[in-house]
Amino acid sequence: MDPIVLAAATALVGAMATDAWQQTRTAVVAWWCKVRSDQAETVQAELEATQIQVLAARERVDPDTEQALAGIWQLRLQQILDEDPTAGPQLQRLLDEHLTPSLLSGEQSRIQQIINAHAHDQSRQFIAGRDQHITGS
Repeated sequence: MDPIVLAAATALVGAMATDAWQQTRTAVVAWWCKVRSDQAETVQAELEATQIQVLAARERVDPDTEQALAGIWQLRLQQILDEDPTAGPQLQRLLDEHLTPSLLSGEQSRIQQIINAHAHDQSRQFIAGRDQHITGS
């Protein structure tokens, strides 16, 4: 999965729990109108529903639910980039100008770590927006 997608979905879900969410949501819906205008109304309703779930998860201190919600948005964003690679720079701009700035500094650092992660030689790279549990060999 594209690191920009991972970062954008993680930042999107994180932004839902901030005071800047209304402005951020407006920017996300505007971006969606540019890349998938036929889905804009549906996406706006889904963003509102996801925000309710994120706030409930944070209240319960349930990072697994929050990570699962980010996973849903990762799939949606990756599908857009798979179908239209030219949407990538626009998504990067949305991430840089609206999503990341709406986050607290600790969450902003996590987004930068996702974007800047690199694997070398025979190493494996696992990127997650929140906690990650890896079992097996």
